[in-house]
Parts: sequence; C-alpha cells; structure tokens
Amino acid sequence: MDSSSNIFGDSFLGSKWFNPDYLFNQGVSFFQSLSNFNISNWPQILSLFHTVLFFLALFFLTLISYCAVRMFEIRSKEKKHLEHEIAEYAHHQAEREKKLQEGEGVSKNERWVKTLGYIFSQHISDWKLAIIEADSMLDDLMSQLGFAGETLGDKLKSAATTEKFHSLTSAWEVHTIRNRIAHEGASFQLSQHEAKRVIALYEQIFREYGFI
Repeated sequence: MDSSSNIFGDSFLGSKWFNPDYLFNQGVSFFQSLSNFNISNWPQILSLFHTVLFFLALFFLTLISYCAVRMFEIRSKEKKHLEHEIAEYAHHQAEREKKLQEGEGVSKNERWVKTLGYIFSQHISDWKLAIIEADSMLDDLMSQLGFAGETLGDKLKSAATTEKFHSLTSAWEVHTIRNRIAHEGASFQLSQHEAKRVIALYEQIFREYGFI
C-alpha cells in the first residue's frame, strides 16, 4: 500500500474530516447543489414557511392568553385571601382591645385597670404614664419573686443570673422604653400603637406570674 495515501493510518487523526482535499471537495459539492436549486420552488417554500409561522404565532398567542388568565385568577384568589386575613386580624385586634379596656373582666388588680385607662386615653402624656405605672408594677413583681436590688434594673440584672425569670428579654425592652420616657421627657416621641405594644408586653409578663 502506498504510504502517502494513508499517512495517518487508521487512527482518529486519520479521519477524512481532517483531510483538506476532502473538505474542499465537500464545499464545492455544496455550492454546486445551490446553483442547481430550482428557483421555481420558492413560492411553495415561502407558502409553507408562512404557514408554519402562522401556527407558531397562534400557539404562542394561545399560551400567552392562558398564562394571562391564570395569573388573573391567582391574583384574584390572593386578593380575596388577603382581604380575609385583614378582616380576621382587625376583628382579633378589636376583641383584644375590648378585653384590654375591660381588664379582660378578670383582673382584680386596681393598678392594672387604672393603667389600662391611661393607655386608651387620647393624650400622649397618659400613654407615657401608663408605661411608667406598668414599670412600677413590674418592680413590685420582681420583688415578690425574690430578686434583690435597689432599682428595677438591679433586679433584672439579678434575674439574669438565674433561670427563674423567663421573660427577661421582654422586661428589659419595656424597662428601657420607660427609662427613655423618664429621661427624655416631652422630647420622646411615642405613638399610641407603640404604647399599646409595650403595655401588651407588660401584660404578658404579669399574666405569666398571675400578677393581674
């Protein structure tokens, strides 16, 4: 066998696609086929092409319409669900505030009932007074629980060394707000919503230990 005709042997590198002569001949054959193409077939090809495009456009328009309808249905359901949740939350909040105003009808602690009266006032000074009064009640509770200290802050620090008082984080939060009211005075801005939130934290602590 002539070695020049199979210089690469039967290896991968000996493939015909690495043969420049073969590639050149393939290119020539391709362009010759183009030159022999019958241009009279173009109208049929264009017609077929337009038909395919029409059905593709129809398919995608149908798909887009379906997606739009489904999104509208999902948004509608989400809106109804959200409205229901808002209504439930508003009802819950109204019931909760009603119970707070009434002292939940079971609290015999006169100081707590008085504090609730302050928080439902229309004056910011009364909201601050409610927090100050609730903090004083917390001081008494800490003393009853046996935590020593001259101030409420000292008693809370004492509680930090034991696992007896489980509401330490909430107690520190509300006591810090009380201290800001006392130190900043009229410059301390307080909304009624925030005041109610703080009083709710005091209430949670008091009820945990049966103080109110």
